[in-house]
Amino acid sequence: MSVFERPIPRRALLIKAGVAGLGASLALAGSSTAPRRKDRATAGSVHLALLSDTHIPEDTNDSYRGFYPYQNLQQITRELISNRPDAVVITGDLARLSGQVGDYRNLERLLSPLARQRPVYMTVGNHDNRDNFLKVFAKLPGERQSVRGKYVVVAGLPAVRLIMLDSLFMVNKVPGLLGKAQRSWLQNYLRASDDTPTVLCFHHTLGDGDGDLLDLPRLYDIVEPIRKVKAIIFGHSHEYRFSRYKGIAQINLPATAYNFSDREPVGWVEARLTARTGQFILHATGGNKDQDGTTKTLAWRT
Repeated sequence: MSVFERPIPRRALLIKAGVAGLGASLALAGSSTAPRRKDRATAGSVHLALLSDTHIPEDTNDSYRGFYPYQNLQQITRELISNRPDAVVITGDLARLSGQVGDYRNLERLLSPLARQRPVYMTVGNHDNRDNFLKVFAKLPGERQSVRGKYVVVAGLPAVRLIMLDSLFMVNKVPGLLGKAQRSWLQNYLRASDDTPTVLCFHHTLGDGDGDLLDLPRLYDIVEPIRKVKAIIFGHSHEYRFSRYKGIAQINLPATAYNFSDREPVGWVEARLTARTGQFILHATGGNKDQDGTTKTLAWRT
């Protein structure tokens, strides 16, 4: 049995939150029920490891621009086991190019030691194949939502709620699309759920280019007036950037696999999120390491 088919231990999260009733917020995939609307104070903080664009190949010696994605994630996984985050988030392009089953089997092999200790939340990008991904990762932590043709998961964590969205449009084609069904689900979920500060995670970049998220204006129309949406975390560009849109923090993660420009780092980001702020620390394992260890603190909109 894969480690991803086992329940994820919740003790560390419960202790950090200082509460004993998170219950279904960390249930395994399968639930599609939004929580009842209520106002509640959210205590504590959550310590996350944020990764993107792992591009794990079936051939472990595959390389691009002098980088070896398999070996990179192998090193980063060791770092994460030592760093001991409460949870790990990976925002797509899990596979090298077209989402082969062998790619995901290698990804599972690399992540299994980490997943035995804490939940690993993943979403898919344009180099993933959703069906092949779900063949290998049949059960994952979080509440799987009922959205036709998409892989959507909600994770209730101390201080914040993560919503893992699916921006895969076409396999091995650059643009992304949430689509009408997913946007409708998101709008209904946000309206029905309580006021826990919420962070959206998906793969594609937030621009107006042909390779960005094509329905970004419609996403903004949904989330801009809903003040509990505090941030969007994404990858795709293989760049490390921070920006804002009408107060919503936007965090563009570096790739773990390789960069497209020598100016950019390769690595992962350590995050500590509270109900009011997010602190982000770059761990550059390759590429441009000039910003390695630098910290960026963001205040959430109110």
